[in-house]
Amino acid sequence: MNKTDSKSPKFRRRAEARPDEVLDAALALFTEQGYARTTVDQVARRAGFSKGTVYLYFSSKEAILEGLVRRAVEPIAEASFDRMADYRGDPRPLLATFVQTVAQTLSSGDYRTVPLIILREAPAAPGIAALFRNAVLDRALPAMIGLLEQGVAGGHIRAVDPELTARSVIGPVMVHLLLSEVFDIRPDGGMEMERLVENHLSILFAGLEPEGTT
Repeated sequence: MNKTDSKSPKFRRRAEARPDEVLDAALALFTEQGYARTTVDQVARRAGFSKGTVYLYFSSKEAILEGLVRRAVEPIAEASFDRMADYRGDPRPLLATFVQTVAQTLSSGDYRTVPLIILREAPAAPGIAALFRNAVLDRALPAMIGLLEQGVAGGHIRAVDPELTARSVIGPVMVHLLLSEVFDIRPDGGMEMERLVENHLSILFAGLEPEGTT
């Protein structure tokens, strides 16, 4: 009885870790050979599981990719989206937290790979673009637009267009990622994500200053 009990927690930990092991294997394969050329069989073999075990957690290859997207977005969502919805006041501190969290997440190799997979595969697979929109953009853009709207209404920032400004908030970080990882164009010091964020926020926040502020 004691022998069985001692093995049970280990087995539970192993079972709970399996979805992440599948995601790790899929991420490696998607990076090495592309999403389209990867099969669930290959993911299962890389993870050391049977194909049936993979299907216990993910119903399809698309579901695995969705799992990767959601895992990458969780740190950003927890730090930003819910707070934006209920926030009242100057939006700039929350915008700074959001941009810094996105940049920090994208600085991790594993997390950085996910949006690059989406960008590379979406033109040939519209379902992938829809997946990313549903998991990320349909949450991020409304939250940020609402945050900016209340900031304008409260006089905390100048009367900008909230929707266009929301695109401007995250745009430089994504372009920086594209230049670095797709076109292999980087600053002399390397990725320099922290410096980019500092520079971007200084320009953005100066532009959001209420009119008449000295």
